[in-house]
Amino acid sequence: MRRSTLTVAAALAALALAPTAEAYNPQIAGLQIALRQHGLYRGPIDAVQGPKTVRAVRTFQRRHRLAVDGIAGPRTRAALGPRGRPFFGARVIRRGARGYDVGVLQFLLRRHGLRTGRLDGNFGVRTAAAVRRFQRRAGLRTDAVVGPRTTRRLCGLAVCAWRATPRSTAPSSSVHAAIGFWSRHYGVDPQLVRGLARWESGLNNSLVSGAGARGVMQVTPATWNYVEMVLIGRPIPHTMSGNVRVGVAFLRQLLHEFQGDVRLALAAYGQGPRSVRRNGMFPETRNYVAGVLALSRRP
Repeated sequence: MRRSTLTVAAALAALALAPTAEAYNPQIAGLQIALRQHGLYRGPIDAVQGPKTVRAVRTFQRRHRLAVDGIAGPRTRAALGPRGRPFFGARVIRRGARGYDVGVLQFLLRRHGLRTGRLDGNFGVRTAAAVRRFQRRAGLRTDAVVGPRTTRRLCGLAVCAWRATPRSTAPSSSVHAAIGFWSRHYGVDPQLVRGLARWESGLNNSLVSGAGARGVMQVTPATWNYVEMVLIGRPIPHTMSGNVRVGVAFLRQLLHEFQGDVRLALAAYGQGPRSVRRNGMFPETRNYVAGVLALSRRP
């Protein structure tokens, strides 16, 4: 993911994933609502980061002189104003609140067949009434306060359990230990991950590429944001272990996208998924894949 010789910039790899069941993320509904409030998004509020959502983010970033990568990272969300934060699950929500999380709440209530009025990120009378109806149906206290129990019943996905300061039991002192830990955690062949890490960085966590890819797995900022927001649903510490985790989680997603084809998944890691689908492997990508596979067979 670090070589500038590859035609497709790896910084855009996170945008190249086609929407799948895994790409559905209720947090994205909050982004779509915020972009709609800014007059930039006219597509459906469907919690899928598809082309229309990406285009709207890029337009917003261009207008606000931000890095145009199509990923709603911390700076982009801050520029969105009150509707750009916080993520759903990060706080208790009560009537009178407004923000990103209220938009997600309204989306989830609609998914449960409840009317909330406009999807506008404002916790008003109709949203409060919908929360009470949901709580009554779920056997919860009908106080229209969206705390941890109501949050879990509305959305059981990991991305809805956002924690601002997550803890990790992963080892932090050894690259090999981190690769083994996160490979087991995500069900990816540790030898494959080790070969990829050897090719990408030589297992050197201090390496930074010309394209801005960093660490053992040579992860770009755009890919890091994508993995945090869409695949894992919580912030990942910028440590060596965190870098390995992000790379392994992204590789697992690529393996799913390419139906378990290891060669295509590796090619997508280096060349970009969209480019691999459209163009096949470039010659330099074939060398990259062959090199990673050869290194993965080393003890």
